[in-house]
Amino acid sequence: MIPRRTFVASSLAAVALPAGAQTQPWPSKPIKLVVPYAPGGTTDVVARMVAEYLGKQLGQNIIVDNKPGKGAMVGTAIVAKAAPDGYTLLMSVISGLSISPTLYGGGDFDPMADFIHVSIASRNPSVLVVNPGFEAKTFKEYVAYAKANPGKLTYATSGAGSSNHLLGARLEQVISAGLVHVPYRGAGPAMIDTIAGNVPSMFDSLPSAAPHIKAGKVRALAVSSEVRSPAFPDVPTMKESGFPDLISYSWFGISVPAKTPAAIVDRLAAEMQSVLKEPAVIKRWEEIGAESSTMTPAEVTKFIQSEIDKWVPVVKASGAKPE
Repeated sequence: MIPRRTFVASSLAAVALPAGAQTQPWPSKPIKLVVPYAPGGTTDVVARMVAEYLGKQLGQNIIVDNKPGKGAMVGTAIVAKAAPDGYTLLMSVISGLSISPTLYGGGDFDPMADFIHVSIASRNPSVLVVNPGFEAKTFKEYVAYAKANPGKLTYATSGAGSSNHLLGARLEQVISAGLVHVPYRGAGPAMIDTIAGNVPSMFDSLPSAAPHIKAGKVRALAVSSEVRSPAFPDVPTMKESGFPDLISYSWFGISVPAKTPAAIVDRLAAEMQSVLKEPAVIKRWEEIGAESSTMTPAEVTKFIQSEIDKWVPVVKASGAKPE
C-alpha cells in the first residue's frame, strides 16, 4: 500500500520550501499548465476551468500552454523534463500516460518514474457523433453502414493514441468491419471538420462535444459510459445498443515532475479538492457530462498504474498504429 501524503493544514498559506530549494515561498510567480492537446478539445476545456479556479486558490495566474503532438506525448515529455519547482504542471491524460507510450513504442519519459500524479480533475465518457447530413440516425445504423461499406467509413479523433482512437479500433474488432481513422492534432480541429462534413463521424470526449451536440451542429448516436449521461439523457449508451464491450472513459488530471517538493504536491492536492467543490465547477461538469474525483495523490498514482496495466494489452491486441 502506498502511504498517503498528509495535506497542509491551511490551503491559503504559502508553501515554505527547504533552504536552498528556492528563495521565495511558493507560488511567488505565474504557473504554467501544459495541455498536451490543441485548444478546443476536452483536455483544453477541463484545463481552462482548472486553471481559472486553481489560480484563484493559489493567488497566482495559471497560464494554459497547449503543446499538442504524438498522441499527447510531446506536451507530457516537456513537463517530465521541467524543473521540479511547482511552476510547470501537466494536464495529464489517459493517452499521454497510458496509451501512447505503447502505441508509439516508447517515449522520452517514464509515465510513473518521471512524475508525481497529484489529482484527477474529471472522468468522462466518449460519444460518437456524426454530421447531421450523415444517413445513420442510430448507433446500430452506423454499425450497419460500416459493415456494408468496409474500409470506407471514416471517423475523426483528437489524435493517434487517444482513448477515442482506441475506442474506434475496438469497435472495428467487435463488428469485424474496417473503419478509417483520421487523426487530428486535437479535438477542436477534428470537430470543425466533422461539422463541415469533411469527415462524417467522430469519437470525442463528451465534454468537448457537448456544446456542438446541444447546438445541433452534430448528432450524438451513443455514449461509451456504463449508464446514460444525466447531461444527455436521450442519448443511448453503446452498451444498451448491444455493444457491452465498448464501455470506455477518458480522464484528466494534474501531474508534476518527479522530485517536486512534497509540500507543493500536498498544497496542489488540497487546492484541487477545493476547486472541485466550487459550485461553478460542479455546474460546469454537470453540463458537459464530466465526473469529478476525490482521489489523493497516492490513490491517483495507483489508479494511473492500473490504467497503464489495462491499456497496454488493449493497444497491442488492437493492432492500432500511429498515423
